[in-house]
Amino acid sequence: MPDTTATTDLPVAVIGAGPTGLAAAAHLVTRGIDPIVFEAGPTPAAAVLEWGHIGLFSPWKYNIDQAARTLLESVDWQEPDGDYLPTGAELVGDYLTPLANTPQLRETIHTSTRVIAVSRAGLDRTRTPGRETAAFLVRTQSTDGQIVDHRVRAVIDASGTWETPNPLGQAGLPAIGETTARDTGLVTSPLPDVLGRDREQFAGRHTLVVGAGHSAANTLLALGQLSDEEPSTRISWAIRDADPASVYGGGDQDGLPARGALGSQLRNLVESGHVEVHTSMTITGLESSDGLTITGTTPEGHVSLQVDRVVPTTGFRPNLDFLREVRLDLDPVVEAPTKLGPLIDPEHHSCGTVPPHGARLLAHPEKDFYIVGMKSYGRAPTFLMFTGYEQVRSIVAALAGDQAGADRVELVLPETGVCSADIGSSCDTSADTADESTNCSPAEPVKIGIPTGLAHGRYKADPK
Repeated sequence: MPDTTATTDLPVAVIGAGPTGLAAAAHLVTRGIDPIVFEAGPTPAAAVLEWGHIGLFSPWKYNIDQAARTLLESVDWQEPDGDYLPTGAELVGDYLTPLANTPQLRETIHTSTRVIAVSRAGLDRTRTPGRETAAFLVRTQSTDGQIVDHRVRAVIDASGTWETPNPLGQAGLPAIGETTARDTGLVTSPLPDVLGRDREQFAGRHTLVVGAGHSAANTLLALGQLSDEEPSTRISWAIRDADPASVYGGGDQDGLPARGALGSQLRNLVESGHVEVHTSMTITGLESSDGLTITGTTPEGHVSLQVDRVVPTTGFRPNLDFLREVRLDLDPVVEAPTKLGPLIDPEHHSCGTVPPHGARLLAHPEKDFYIVGMKSYGRAPTFLMFTGYEQVRSIVAALAGDQAGADRVELVLPETGVCSADIGSSCDTSADTADESTNCSPAEPVKIGIPTGLAHGRYKADPK
């Protein structure tokens, strides 16, 4: 039987205390709604600290949520220089930790507490009568093994994708032996601190970096610096593309200068001969019984590499396992909400070509349940933090009964600061009545930054 107790006085559960989750909590308290935040890590923004040594491409002025700023302005907090590019550690130390410690939020955050299931109180996913008015049941497990059920009025899943990287193997599957190599640490985290805490794993050793995104570029550049300091350090790079030039980005044509510089530096590192590049390579196996042997295939035949470590920079995917009792409507390609999926498909969009969107596009058949932040983009790598803030602003407005506020676009992206963007378009105002003039496709994009229509938003030379 469903639990028909009124839910209006119950809190809203926020899963994850990263940038988007904490922004959601800030918007909730600003609207007079109690949040309860569950963070699997030992501290707020624990996943961000894992890549704290990495610099962001966007400056501070695009990394701070407005509701969060309002809470922080009520305490002794000094806003960082808006034009400064912070690292992940600075994002946490100068923004997210002070935000989590504000009087309005600090008692609402439960760290070392993992959400292991979400359902409706008294109902599994097959039961419909009374479903929309029943409370949600959020089951959590703390690091000491204690399991607790929480009743909440709504759920905002901002748990991210950091813990579920894509596998190294073909067809979206782990390569044979990959799981064992990961368990033994021979396959590292996606963004190891090569020059800092993880230096001993890489100094004087042979590392294979797999993948073709910004994470790969960051790791390769760090390994290049390490090889200058430790000449016996070897670097290999495996990509599925036939030419590494497609990875380098737009250089000085990139709307985010820091990102363009990253690609230019990587090109210089490869062309200097510091990196052994294996193109058109598909990894088929990892053998870790005696060192680490990587086997794969290329158009020229089989490849076998002897390495000490593998860094997997192959992207991420959402963890949907704990949502099995929730009625989801997901795009069959990228595993994002169905209405959002076509707008973020990396085959056609970069982060700046995705129009601002909120509650309407992020809604699921399960009323008052939302997936936000990086996880809302499923397997697409085009997420922008500022977009996540607009998502939760709109969702919290909808939960507060302010549908006009939920539909209103309050996100302004800079023409020269974030890929290619049409600042004036909005998906939410037209989600149910799309036509030729008011659909979710961006209008004529600005002529700066990453062109549209490119896989993962990466620059490629004009074929003309």
